[in-house]
Amino acid sequence: MSTDRFADYGRPRRVDGGLRARSSRGAIGRSWWSRRFLEVLESFALGTRLTRGRSYARAGQVLTLDIAPGRVSAVVQGSRPKPYQVSIALRPFPAPLWSRIEEELAGQAFFSARLLAGDLPDELEELFVAAGAPLFPAGVDELTQRCNCPDFAVPCKHLAATFYLLAEAFDADPFELLHWRGRSRAELLDELRARRVQATGAVALPEAVDPPSEPDGDRSTVAPVGAARALVGLSTTALPEAVDRFWLPPVPLPDQPPRLVTGPDLLLRQLGAPAPAIGGPGMLERLRRAYRAFGPDGR
Repeated sequence: MSTDRFADYGRPRRVDGGLRARSSRGAIGRSWWSRRFLEVLESFALGTRLTRGRSYARAGQVLTLDIAPGRVSAVVQGSRPKPYQVSIALRPFPAPLWSRIEEELAGQAFFSARLLAGDLPDELEELFVAAGAPLFPAGVDELTQRCNCPDFAVPCKHLAATFYLLAEAFDADPFELLHWRGRSRAELLDELRARRVQATGAVALPEAVDPPSEPDGDRSTVAPVGAARALVGLSTTALPEAVDRFWLPPVPLPDQPPRLVTGPDLLLRQLGAPAPAIGGPGMLERLRRAYRAFGPDGR
């Protein structure tokens, strides 16, 4: 049966308050990770189905979009009164694999700094591939796509619309891509911080700067971070004899200069979307536009 028959259902029902794509024309996706995701998707030769889905995404036909480990769920309004239920499943990385990835990330200050700033460096894709965990699907068969509409084509326009809104969700919060693969923002950053502290080790403070002893006589210990790691055990009198050690970097330096992309919406990228009760992703996008309007490049 030709899928063209389903065009006879007419135009989709108009939606108020749907999730509308920010892009009104041209390509969807601004960041490297959202563009990369759509490049992979469009390389599957899905043809006009993606074009119709892009129109749905721009018209605001997607009512809800939820991202969870291994599954994206959406509700999309079509031409029939009852909206369609859509899901896109992608196998999340198992816990041991995530542990190995987190160890690699924590071992390089470049990646830790970028992630803690709410940014995904493009070099991250190479790190995941080297760890045997490609961020993006290599083939359409890695995705399990479901929609309860009468069109049995995969993807239908409702699924395609969800793909485009998903790419824009990755633009708004790049950690949603990692969340889909099995790690939330909070889990990943907490793990990176813990591994960084563990890597430095807990070292007692020098006698001259020890805090006062507790009543039970125990002495406090701290884990030196940053440049403090290079100064542990040194004193001003010993400094001339330890100049070579003094100038050693406290953490391994990256092979290439880091590129930290900043902008007026940096804080929003660090915090992520607010709760649905106070606006959710829609509120995040309105705040992002306001930040940019009042930023140095605003007119």
